[in-house]
Amino acid sequence: MRLEYIPVVLGVLVLLVAAGIIYDAVSPEARRPFRERRRRQRAEIDTAGEWLVGLGVACLGASMIGNELWRWTTIVVISGIVLVVLGAILNRNYLKETLLFRGAARRGEGNEIPETRTYKLRIR
Repeated sequence: MRLEYIPVVLGVLVLLVAAGIIYDAVSPEARRPFRERRRRQRAEIDTAGEWLVGLGVACLGASMIGNELWRWTTIVVISGIVLVVLGAILNRNYLKETLLFRGAARRGEGNEIPETRTYKLRIR
C-alpha cells in the first residue's frame, strides 16, 4: 500500500462515522435501544445540532480524502469546524451532562423512591 492512500482510508472511516451520526439524528426516538436508568431525567439531544455535527464531520472526512490536491480543502475544513462547533453549541446541555456529571446512577423504572435500609450491616 502506498503512503498516499493513508489519508484516503482515514477519510473514508471519518465519513462512515459521519454517516453513523447522521443516521442517529434521523432515526426516531422509539428505535433507540436504551431505556432510562438514571435518577434524574437525561438531557435531550438536539437533532438539528446532531445533524450539524454529522455534516461537519463529513466535511472533515471529505477534506482528508481531497488532501492538498483538492482546490476546496481549506474552505471545507473551515466549514466543517464551524458546523461541529455550532452543533456542539446546540447540544451544550447534553454535552455538559455527559462530560461533567458523575453522580451515582440507579437502575430502575421511572421515578422510584430509593429503598432505605432499616437494618444495620455488620461485618465480621
